[in-house]
Amino acid sequence: MGEYVNFTLKGKFVNKYNSGYPLISKEAIMNLNEATEEGTIIRLLDEKNKFIAKGYFGKQNKGFGWVLSRNENEQIDQRFFVNKLRDAINYRELLFKSRDTNAFRIVNGEGDGLGGLTIDYFDGYYLINWYSKGIYRFREYIINALKELVEFKAIYQKKRFDVSGKYIEEDDFVAGERGTFPIIVKENGVNFAVYLNEGAMVGIFLDQRDVRKRIRDAYAEGKSVLNTFSYTGAFSVFAAVGGSVKTTSVDLANRSLNKTIEQFSLNGLDYESQDIIVEDVFHYFKYAVKKKLTFDLVILDPPSFARSKKIVFSAEKDYKDLLKEAIAITKDEGIIVASTNTSSFNMKKFKSFIDQAFKEVNRKYQLIEEFSLPKDFKTIKEFPEGDYLKVVFIKNLS
Repeated sequence: MGEYVNFTLKGKFVNKYNSGYPLISKEAIMNLNEATEEGTIIRLLDEKNKFIAKGYFGKQNKGFGWVLSRNENEQIDQRFFVNKLRDAINYRELLFKSRDTNAFRIVNGEGDGLGGLTIDYFDGYYLINWYSKGIYRFREYIINALKELVEFKAIYQKKRFDVSGKYIEEDDFVAGERGTFPIIVKENGVNFAVYLNEGAMVGIFLDQRDVRKRIRDAYAEGKSVLNTFSYTGAFSVFAAVGGSVKTTSVDLANRSLNKTIEQFSLNGLDYESQDIIVEDVFHYFKYAVKKKLTFDLVILDPPSFARSKKIVFSAEKDYKDLLKEAIAITKDEGIIVASTNTSSFNMKKFKSFIDQAFKEVNRKYQLIEEFSLPKDFKTIKEFPEGDYLKVVFIKNLS
C-alpha cells in the first residue's frame, strides 16, 4: 500500500485537523476527488504543503475516510494495526477479567484511532464490523493483528459498507471454528443469546449495558415496566431480574416475539407472566390511553430513524411527540427512561426536547440521572459526534 494521494485542507479547517479531528469531510478538502480508490492512503496538507495527518479514503455515510496517524513517517502496515489493537485491548483489560460480563466492545472506531471499524467480543468470539470498502482493504492486516494478540474461538465479520450503510448478506465466518448459535453470553450476570450469523443485528446492543444494570439495581423492584422498541427485550429481562411486577415489551418486528421469549427463558424467567406484543409502538400508545393503562417505568429507546406502514419516525423531528405519548401513560411519580443514539444532536438539545414535551402537556418533571456510552465504547473529545448515546431518567411529577 505504498501509493498515496495528497488532499489539501482549506485554511479554516487546518486548526481543526491539527487539534485531532479524525473524520475526512467533504467541506474541509479543496481538491477532494470522489473517484479516489477505496483504501488509498491520503496525506492531508495545508495550503503551503505542510503535512498535517495521514489516513485512508473510504466512503461511508459520515464522510470520506478517517485520519489514522499524525506522524508523517509512520507506515500504515501490519505493525501499525498490531499496536492500535494492542492499545485497545489493554484499555479493556478489566472487562476481559470480569466474571459476570463477557460481551463488550474492544475497538470503537475513531475512539481507538481506527475510524470506520468496530470489533466486539462475545465470550471468545470476535465480531468485526467494517463500515467502508476503504477500511476493508486493510482486512488482512487487521485480522492478522487480532490473531496475533488474542486467543479466540472464532472471528466473524459484518460488511456494513453498502452505500446507505446497510449490511451486506453473507456467511460472515472468517477464522477459527464456526460457532453453534446462539452463543450464550453474560452481561452483569444476566444471560443473552447472541447470533453472529443472522444478519447485521446480533441480539443485543452493548452500548446500553450501564443503563440496563441501573434499571435492574435501582428502578425495577415492585414496578410495572413498559419497554418500547424492545428488540429482543434486553431492558425487560433486566427489569424482571430486578424484581419488576410485570414487564410489557412492544416492538413492530415479528422476530422480536421469539427473541424476547428466548432471552427471558435463558434467565429462568417465566415469559408467560410477561406481556410481549408485536405491534407498532405508536398504535400501542393509543391503545394504552384508550384502556387507561399506566406504568411505573417507561423505557423509550427508538431507532434514530424508523418507518412503518403509516409512520416515518425521525428522532430529530419526532422525539418530543414520542415523549408526550409516553408521559400520558406514565404514573404520577413514575419514571421515563428516554434514550437516543442519534449523533445529529447533543445532550443539551435532547434535554430541550424533554422540556418542550412536558411543557406542551402541562406537566412538571425532574431529571434524575443521565448516561452516555460505557467505558468500552471509547470516544475522543475532538469528535463529539462519536459520543452519540444520550439517556436521561426523568421523573413525571404529580
